[in-house]
Parts: sequence; C-alpha cells; structure tokens
Amino acid sequence: MFTGIVEDLGKVKSMKSGLNSMQLTLESKKIVEDIHLGDSIAVNGVCLTVISFSNNLFTVDVMPETVKSTSIQSLQIGHAVNLERAMPANGRFGGHFVSGHVDGTGVILRKRKVENAVYVDIDISEELSKFCMLKGSVAVDGISLTIFDIKPKQLTVSLIPLTFSETLLGIKREHDVVNIENDLLGKYVINHLERKKESSPITMDFLRQNGF
Repeated sequence: MFTGIVEDLGKVKSMKSGLNSMQLTLESKKIVEDIHLGDSIAVNGVCLTVISFSNNLFTVDVMPETVKSTSIQSLQIGHAVNLERAMPANGRFGGHFVSGHVDGTGVILRKRKVENAVYVDIDISEELSKFCMLKGSVAVDGISLTIFDIKPKQLTVSLIPLTFSETLLGIKREHDVVNIENDLLGKYVINHLERKKESSPITMDFLRQNGF
C-alpha cells in the first residue's frame, strides 16, 4: 500500500527485455537507504518487487500483464521515474490509498501555468472516467492528486510548485503517456453496487436520487 507521495525521482540504469516481460535496474540513493529483498516499490505508480539491490541501485521484475497495461513499456535507459516505498504502519498518511495496481493509461493533452499552479489535462478512457469524480482522488504516475475538473473522457489536475519540480509530471510533455489508478475506495463501492443491482435496493440511481 502506498500514499501517492513521491519520495524520489530515480533513473533507469539498465533494462533486460524478454518476449513480453522486462527487468529494470533503477538508481536512487534515497530509496536504497532503507530497502530489503521482497519490498514493494511504486515505479511510476506501478507496484513492483525488489529482487536485488546494491549501492544506489535496485532491480525489479516486470510481468507481461504489467508491460502490456502500463506506461512501463515506454521506458528507456536514462529516463526518470517516480519512486515511493510502501507506506510504513507508523508513517504519516499524506496522500490517499494507492495500491500500485494501475487501472489503465492516459495521455497528457495540455499543460498550462495558472499563477503558482500548473494545470494538466489528461485524456482517459470511458472505463476510467466512470470512476472519477469532482474533488476526488486519482494517482497519476503514482502521484496523489485531486481532480478539480472532469469532462467525458478527460480529467484535470493541478500541480503545486513542489509537485511540479520534484516529480515526473514536471518533466512530461503533451502527448506523453501516464499511468492512472482510480480511487481504491470508489472502485470497491461501484463494483459492489454493479454486482448487487438486481438483489439490493441500494443502486447508483437510488444514491443519485438521495443526494449522493
């Protein structure tokens, strides 16, 4: 479990590609300060497992399904990546519940500066869009952000200066692909309601009619 508060911008040092899988070696002095075999690390919002580490480097395996369904497939040697270690039980919860299980990808449509903020418009699929709500949470490349504008198949988030300068979203440009993880709690609620449509009086229409 993660919080979406990126700890470090790491760097891809080497890659080994299988037919549909990958192995990545990443550089990050901060992350390796406290790391163990089997630890979960969010890499651009994708939960991956540490299989080896030394000095300022650690290595993770990427399975075929992850390669296929996330932006990991577009990484190249030298690329920067957002990194976050799993949340400790005694740590501060600065973002929101982030599982590291990416739901899909989006494409940056536009970035624009508005006073001290940078607005980012992201094109997403209709399937991802149904889990988004105004002022709700979303993880974009593993960054916990708040949706402040939502349109059919598009969401907008706002970056504070620190997020812009210390994460990958400050580097990425229009047309770049980003990983999207919808709010975990919202997904459970919608999944439950959709499965209980016929047997339960509590439906999406019922909730809307009663102000939810």
